[in-house]
Amino acid sequence: MKVGLIGLSNSGKTSLFYALTRGEGSPLGGGSSATIGVVPVPDHRYDFAINLFHPKKRTPATIEVLDGAAQVGQSTTGQSQKFGSDFFVGIRSVDAIVQVVRAYESVSIPEPPNPLREANAISEELLLADLQVIENRLERIKKQLATRKQTTIVPEVLEQEVLLRLKDTLDEFKPLRLLELNEDEKRIIKNFDFLTLKPVIIVVNISEKDIDQGENLPLLKPLLEQAAIDQTQVIVLAASVEQEVASLPEEDQKDYLEALGIKEPARDRLIRAAYKALGVSSFFTVGEDEVRVWTIPTGASALISAGRIHSDLARGFIRAEVLAFDDLIAAGTWEAAKAANKLRLEGKEYSVKDGDILNIRFKV
Repeated sequence: MKVGLIGLSNSGKTSLFYALTRGEGSPLGGGSSATIGVVPVPDHRYDFAINLFHPKKRTPATIEVLDGAAQVGQSTTGQSQKFGSDFFVGIRSVDAIVQVVRAYESVSIPEPPNPLREANAISEELLLADLQVIENRLERIKKQLATRKQTTIVPEVLEQEVLLRLKDTLDEFKPLRLLELNEDEKRIIKNFDFLTLKPVIIVVNISEKDIDQGENLPLLKPLLEQAAIDQTQVIVLAASVEQEVASLPEEDQKDYLEALGIKEPARDRLIRAAYKALGVSSFFTVGEDEVRVWTIPTGASALISAGRIHSDLARGFIRAEVLAFDDLIAAGTWEAAKAANKLRLEGKEYSVKDGDILNIRFKV
């Protein structure tokens, strides 16, 4: 999974990136000045399995975080400018977009913060970028069709119909994710990587002095009301504080957060929001050789999950041995859980639950 952070100047986007990655980022490459970092997904179940099995190999779930290049500029009068040309080199490849908006006073920007306006400015840029892609493609299709004599329906005609429908939505200043698309339509537009099709999470960056108020900060009310209508997740945090916390030794972070009245670090909150936005969950494979966390679409079948591990497991699938992680924790050991009849056999259509431990029986 990959999420991209975008925001206006002075939004705190890069401070948040540091808090998430602890500064361990590297250039994205490919003509972009964006930076990318890999963040292990915190999971107490994974930690429990490591302590129980002491495996030779340890593979946690990870999430890639992109600090979007060419952030939206902002003049001293607070007027937003366009994205830089290299911005879209990286951001189109992400699975979800995190919009970082400012909700604190800044000496660099005389205009008071307006989180809703900033969020709308960013959304508008994404929308216009998608519209430009569609208009360019429609123009090429028009030229292609003009040179053809056949009257039968060709793929370009079907693509044109879908793109025109998408264009109508964008012309109304509505994101494409509000459209209901069938599987054929999704297949036709898959390679466009439209920005407004991606799920959005809004991160509101507040000052340290406002941590106690959090979402109750009056300044945030218009944004929160709009987000509720759009069914968009909102996370309120102080990026500068989170950056400072991330620089501390692991053993000191919890006490520091508690002293500030922060229940959990930004990394945990944002990753949980990303999992929800993308509709994914985790299952485990465990043993002395390796403990590994696998990411799958929520509700994926045992057959699909087996294929996630290796194609041979899906091809020769017989049964899945399944143990709920909570049952393993309660029993204390794999043997105790098995003796308590907590281990069960499931077929290929079984819907894998978050936290299931799978052992695939197969024959090829």
